[in-house]
Amino acid sequence: MIKKYLLVFFLCLGDQITAQESAFKILDSLLNRDYDYLYDRIEQLQGDTIKQSLYLKSFLLKSKSEKNFEEIVNGYKNYLHHSPDKLKLVYADSMIFSAKQSKKNNLIGSAYLSKGIVYYGLKQHDQALDNYLIANDFISKTTDNYLIYKVKYTIGHIKYYLGFYDEAISLFRECVAFFEKEDPRGYLNSLHSLGLCYNRIGNYGLCSETNKKGLLEGKRLGLTTMDSYFIHSEGINQYALKNYRDAIKQINYSLAVIKENKDFANQAVGYFYIGKSYWQLNEHETAFSYFKKVIQIIEAKNYIRPDLRENYELIISYYKSKDDLNNQLYYIQKLLKVDRILESRYRYLSNKIHKEYDTKKLLADKQSIESLLARRKHNDLILGLVIAFLFFLLVFLLYRNINNKRIYRQKYEELMTKGKSARVEERQITSVIADINQDKIKSLLKQLEKFEKDDKFLEKDLTSNKLAVVFGTNAKYLSKIIYHYRGKKFVDYINDLKVDYLISLLQNDKAVRKYSNKALAEEVGFSSTQRFTNAFFARTGMPASFFIQEIKKDEMTDIDENIGF
Repeated sequence: MIKKYLLVFFLCLGDQITAQESAFKILDSLLNRDYDYLYDRIEQLQGDTIKQSLYLKSFLLKSKSEKNFEEIVNGYKNYLHHSPDKLKLVYADSMIFSAKQSKKNNLIGSAYLSKGIVYYGLKQHDQALDNYLIANDFISKTTDNYLIYKVKYTIGHIKYYLGFYDEAISLFRECVAFFEKEDPRGYLNSLHSLGLCYNRIGNYGLCSETNKKGLLEGKRLGLTTMDSYFIHSEGINQYALKNYRDAIKQINYSLAVIKENKDFANQAVGYFYIGKSYWQLNEHETAFSYFKKVIQIIEAKNYIRPDLRENYELIISYYKSKDDLNNQLYYIQKLLKVDRILESRYRYLSNKIHKEYDTKKLLADKQSIESLLARRKHNDLILGLVIAFLFFLLVFLLYRNINNKRIYRQKYEELMTKGKSARVEERQITSVIADINQDKIKSLLKQLEKFEKDDKFLEKDLTSNKLAVVFGTNAKYLSKIIYHYRGKKFVDYINDLKVDYLISLLQNDKAVRKYSNKALAEEVGFSSTQRFTNAFFARTGMPASFFIQEIKKDEMTDIDENIGF
């Protein structure tokens, strides 16, 4: 940390000196150029670091002199993209400092997002996620959809890396839909990441479809920089499909561009799957040469990820087949070290990583038969308890289902016994409502009777206010009268009328019995299917589907009796 802050100090000091000398070293005409021109020159001078540095400085000095915080952030971002790894985090911190001075959430969020991407590129995924989450806090307060989906894309990668593939798929699908219209490169990147996730969950067909789509879309968009990555992904997918020769061919083809991009992570993964393909083809010597290449990258870059752990296991298996105890021991020790790194770096994954060589086996490769039997007995006991629990749960669910059906049948018979009684029972009330005129009550009761008789309750979204207007009264009086003389709150009163009407309709109209719950709800004016199902159950004590089923059964019984069965 001390070295880092010293580096920041000297860089800031250097900025001050550069700023003071800029009038002499940088032409005024260059500072008067617009930002697009300076940016284009920075991109065009990729191989000429001396000239490129002139434009990098010009861009940053121009933005500082104009106190243009958005362009100051872009100036540091330019430095970040064109600097060695050891300086990237320094420029990222400068970018965040400048963004905070602007007090703009989108700039601050974008700066933290860039820092997270730097960490991700350095394969420091915990720190990357921390910065992505901070970025999300700021960006979520804005309406900048591009940044919002960029955060989703980066968090999707962390979720993919940690093994939460379903959550990653959901995020990448959203990104595909958004970037398709907004950003061709983001669109292709999202498609590629989505394909990787499909492979991980075992949906190899969908993975192939996604890779094929990515190649076609790249051609359509005139953007072929992702082609090698789609081919690389498909090679890994072909390994999963056991097409080992195709896997070797496709991955080898993709590696030229991946090496050129200095993408050591995908290079290591490519070597690993080529090696595994040769291993499955029983060409163990060739496979071993590729496994060694993976080890070289891991050790040179100090980089390991959970899916490359198997590389060590296969090397141990190779030396075991050669009866080479020294190398077995050497790589077992290496694997133990890898496990410690994975445990510390990827603790979120510790319970997800499948280990053919778990820590205990690596530490002591001679376990007694007694301990193995004890473990099996313990597992059998747990399995027995789980089976017993599932059995009793199944029995309970069956019992509850049978009991519910019995109760529903009883409710059905009670309902059918009532026959065609009044839809909503009138209460014989002798008491009066003190604060409402009796003539008014009589008038409203007559209107209610006509309302019920004419089936006006079938109107959708009917409220007490609407009905009160029709009746020429206010909602408070109307609700009081309904509660007093019908014994129900307004909503229950209307719902029960609708349900009673539907019961009569189901009894008399066979066509209606074929309706879905949604159609039944619309038939009697419920605003949603859920409200209908709740109201029907509350009124009858059974689901509508059961009621319809029982009507059909009774009808079939009547037909059988009439024809002599």
